[in-house]
Amino acid sequence: MVDSYLNDNSVEKEIQRRIFAGNRTYFAAINHFRSRLLARAAKIMLYKTLIRPVMYGAEAWTLTKKEEQAVLIFERTIFRRIYGLKYENWEWKSRTHRELEEMSKGENIVKCMKGQRISWLGHLDRMEEDRMPKKIFKQELEGTRRRGRPRETWKEEVERDLEVLGIRRR
Repeated sequence: MVDSYLNDNSVEKEIQRRIFAGNRTYFAAINHFRSRLLARAAKIMLYKTLIRPVMYGAEAWTLTKKEEQAVLIFERTIFRRIYGLKYENWEWKSRTHRELEEMSKGENIVKCMKGQRISWLGHLDRMEEDRMPKKIFKQELEGTRRRGRPRETWKEEVERDLEVLGIRRR
């Protein structure tokens, strides 16, 4: 992961690479996901233990709406494969986003990533002042930015997540 940041500094390409890795993991275990012997709950556990960890390191990413949507689309695709089609009014139909959200009890991969981000912020806050990650977090950059709308920083994004959840930092 660090190598990709050093070479390109593109989170979007890293997310696409991780989604492809998640697909490879899914298709490597496709016999388990298609098995009629395994319950859906077991298949969801397989997803959470085999595929979702492919997004390891996501707590350091700043995601745009487009990137969040790409990750959510990936997750919904996997859920549609797990839950399958539904038979309604004498025809087979794909499950809607709302049905998938209800079946997953509102839990999704982006919320998990935001939780990891908040957890990392707590870790940074508790860290000793002389540690390098803490120094980098506290440091203000000097100089000028490129033209156009500035990309949201990790600090701004995690503070917005805390605000949405109603959590105040000390």
